[in-house]
Amino acid sequence: MELDRIDRNILIQLQKNNRIPNVELAELVGLSAPACLKRIKRLRDSDVIIGDVSIVNPELAGKKLTFLVSVEMERDRGDIYQNFRQSITKAPEVTQCYKISGNYDFMLIIIVKDIQAYEHFVERVLHTDLNIRKFHTSISLRTIKFSTEIQITDN
Repeated sequence: MELDRIDRNILIQLQKNNRIPNVELAELVGLSAPACLKRIKRLRDSDVIIGDVSIVNPELAGKKLTFLVSVEMERDRGDIYQNFRQSITKAPEVTQCYKISGNYDFMLIIIVKDIQAYEHFVERVLHTDLNIRKFHTSISLRTIKFSTEIQITDN
């Protein structure tokens, strides 16, 4: 889908505040309210906008620790990767999972309340997968930047 200037402006504004009233958004991007609603519906129907969420402060929700876990699989096979992806998708502690290049195959972002919750995750998910060769865990000491905004620029 080709995005024009107005689509990009809508996306920029919605990434800052997806609860902005449509009339206010329409005014900001230079459209009538009905035309703005049509654009937003088209962006959603085309999967440019894939979700509308509330971002929860993990610490205030009792999740005080963030771990970055690099995982190396035993073999480079599609079925092994597929099984791993399925188990990770079911693990609520995993907030993000990336297939990566380099010495490891996957990078996980795990947010939990304490070290015991992380140990429980390791025992339940990582240690039960016999196709994991090894994993390396780093703990985040401080979040320097966290954003869900995707930079929207002219093509």
